[in-house]
Amino acid sequence: MPRNKARNEKIRNIAIIAHVDHGKTTLTDQMFRQSGLFRDNQEVQDRVLDSMDLERERGITIAAKNCSIEWQGVKINIIDTPGHADFGGEVERALSMADGAILLVDASEGPLPQTRFVLEKALAAHLAVFVVINKIDRADARPAEVLSEVYDLLIDLGASDEQLDFPLFYAVGRDGVASRSLDEPGQNLHVLMDAIVADMPAPVYDADAPFQMLVSDLGYSDYLGRLAVGRVLGGTVRGNQSLVRIGESGTPKPLRVTRLQTYRGLQLVDAESAEPGDIIVLSGIEDVRIGDTICTAAEPRALPRITVDEPTVSMRFSINTSPLAGREGKNVTSSKIRERLMREALSNVAIRVEDTDERDAFVVKGRGEFQMAIIIETMRREGFELSVGRPEVILKLDEQGRVLEPIEQLYVDCDEAFSGVVTEKLAIRKGRLTNMVNNGSGRVRLEFSVPSRGLIGYRDEFLTDTKGTGIMNSYLSGYEEHRGDFPTRFSGSIVADRPGSAVPYALFNLEPRGQLFVRAGDPIYEGLIVGEHNRDNDIDVNPCKEKKLTNLRASGKDEAVVLTNVQTMTLERALHFIREDELVEVTPKSVRLRKAVLPATLRHQAAGKKKKG
Repeated sequence: MPRNKARNEKIRNIAIIAHVDHGKTTLTDQMFRQSGLFRDNQEVQDRVLDSMDLERERGITIAAKNCSIEWQGVKINIIDTPGHADFGGEVERALSMADGAILLVDASEGPLPQTRFVLEKALAAHLAVFVVINKIDRADARPAEVLSEVYDLLIDLGASDEQLDFPLFYAVGRDGVASRSLDEPGQNLHVLMDAIVADMPAPVYDADAPFQMLVSDLGYSDYLGRLAVGRVLGGTVRGNQSLVRIGESGTPKPLRVTRLQTYRGLQLVDAESAEPGDIIVLSGIEDVRIGDTICTAAEPRALPRITVDEPTVSMRFSINTSPLAGREGKNVTSSKIRERLMREALSNVAIRVEDTDERDAFVVKGRGEFQMAIIIETMRREGFELSVGRPEVILKLDEQGRVLEPIEQLYVDCDEAFSGVVTEKLAIRKGRLTNMVNNGSGRVRLEFSVPSRGLIGYRDEFLTDTKGTGIMNSYLSGYEEHRGDFPTRFSGSIVADRPGSAVPYALFNLEPRGQLFVRAGDPIYEGLIVGEHNRDNDIDVNPCKEKKLTNLRASGKDEAVVLTNVQTMTLERALHFIREDELVEVTPKSVRLRKAVLPATLRHQAAGKKKKG
């Protein structure tokens, strides 16, 4: 605690935390509108904080965002945090800037696993918590039961008495209304914003301390260069002031700030100076990293660095080596791929990039396969071509030399009729059923303890087994002793044995062998995976085989070939499908599956040696 404690009552810093699709971005939209940020006649798109194309398409928050509103003469800095556990690094750095948190919970679904993940981080940071039960207009809303579940969750996470005595609001975020009780219908969000000003703690700082700021986020501007985003923890700062940066080495390095900016709404505006507690953006600082301290040269004191959970999944990224390489992308070299991955690791504290023995391959470590898929999808949209391997969990060794693996706490909500097949499939993947709740409504809630590697590739299978009606969520519960091997896939691959173009006649004759991934006319090369085999072994086929023509005609031989529709291969589906000896070839226009070793003879030789060994 600061020696000469003071509070800046003109500022509030709050984080909005919720599970995916519980409505936090929509609620923030309405707070913008009602605080007078937009003109009455101004056209504004919905979910303005979801600025990335991927966020808009998927309806999720991927990167934590900063913005601010003015209410009753107080500046409220709002930090919109991701709800997905794979983006935990974003959550941790976002919470380092906040003094309080608004926990948003769906009135029907209640607090889900990833709510738990983010809330645990907020409680550990000793943030004051408001609870908003959202979507109370849903036909299946059960606000009283959900409130009880919120209390259970807070108690389970070890919340203090002050944190348990939280202000409670009921809201319909889409309509922009909130109230203190269910009996009084809300008119607007004023009651919530009034409470933020009245009850959320103002930022605390040491009145005698010099300027100090912890870098919590990085940005980049074509005009201003590297941008360092963080909260002022003490003192004041002005533009063009001489400061120092303290990195991991602990050695102060001088720097000069070219521009100082603060948030007004969604925009960055120039400021002459910044007060303690405000969230600011400093421009012109090269070689700055998340977790660095920026302070005065007279009294250089480093702040505790932001710590994030260890990565649990690794993937191998390499250049595209297929015969079709370089046809669709503009960034194809290993140096470009490495530079892009290093840039990602700079702004995303949960990502680590490591070089390998091969010059053209890199290992990327992160929180989960979904986080990896988002990075790959972003890269392909930027014009990159690359090959990626199967996601693999990162194992550890304990003091006794035992192998430990990451274990997930998995929550499944499905129809009663599907509980048997879900339990059976997870048992094969070494999952253990820990709890089962049947409310008599026809749906059951199941809880499992499952190895993280067991969930890689299971999500698509789960949706098929539950006919698209099941809901599955998980969070990392810790490391436990390795639970043994299990099959990752019960089907083999149908592999092309020569180059060419896919022919309808050949594909029609291959359809009985399994599910195909290619369409007529698609380019083919040796080693390309053209389908999933019905059996557990790989087969080599010729998808370019044409019908032999003769000058004899027979009845029934000239019918048109009608092929089954092929489902478009998505990146997530491809990552879930591949085995250890297979790769996903990613280009701006295509997602293809291939064998790591393309020539069939070399693959057969390797398989023979493996059997002998």
